[in-house]
Amino acid sequence: MPAAPPERARFNPALHPPEAPPRAAVWFPFTGDQLLVRSDGEGAALVDYADLAQLGVDFESGQYLGRLDDVDCYAVDVDPAVELPSDITAEGLRALFGRLPEDLYAVAGRAVQILLWDKTHRFCGRCGQPTVNAPAERAKLCPQCGLLSFPRLSPAVIMLIQRGEDELLLARNRGFAEGFYSVLAGFVEPGESLEEAVAREVREEVGLEIRDIHYFGSQPWPFPHQLMIGFTAHYASGEMSLQADEIVEANWYSRRGELPRLPGKLSIARRLIDWFVG
Repeated sequence: MPAAPPERARFNPALHPPEAPPRAAVWFPFTGDQLLVRSDGEGAALVDYADLAQLGVDFESGQYLGRLDDVDCYAVDVDPAVELPSDITAEGLRALFGRLPEDLYAVAGRAVQILLWDKTHRFCGRCGQPTVNAPAERAKLCPQCGLLSFPRLSPAVIMLIQRGEDELLLARNRGFAEGFYSVLAGFVEPGESLEEAVAREVREEVGLEIRDIHYFGSQPWPFPHQLMIGFTAHYASGEMSLQADEIVEANWYSRRGELPRLPGKLSIARRLIDWFVG
């Protein structure tokens, strides 16, 4: 079984902010799902407290995230109507991959999901009353009926299927660009294990049976709130039969041959493929 990548150890999540002034912190300001940064095209840097103060940001509404290298981190919403100065841009996290330092990028992925949860859980889904922040955990509490609403996570399995020692299965989803291929993936359904989800998705999408399902690794995927859980497996039996509303094309490719256009380095899909191709 392949080894999972080492976990980041620099960030320690926390719920309750310190009493220190918020200016001595790292801020992750988002307008919608776009992060405010200073960009030179190749690299990007977070804006600082003074920049945000000039934009009139409501710091009191910020969400405390935890500490990165002993520096406190906050997420905050910026009104989309605010006019940005020429040296500050709003960019999506996909575009910032590889341009923002890795540790900051990881915290930014957490920040955007917590801000989305905060905006979409301001009223109780059961009785409609306004919610408040729960005192002891990251959750919204309804003071009327007691319902707790935690930040949403949607677990999805993603799997590299190999046939023999040389071939891997790559498919083009109906939503992909022409010529773009990846490994199979799908959301976990209620009541099934991750391994059951892997086998079901492969059976549904390409009509194949698999064996030797092994965990590979996981990746938070904040687009908007997925958790990708990677697996490897071996082809067992069956002929290719594509799920027409999902898969346009699927083929076996030799890892020693020419591969089609693949996902970028941001994704666990590419990590799976690179691991197999070696």
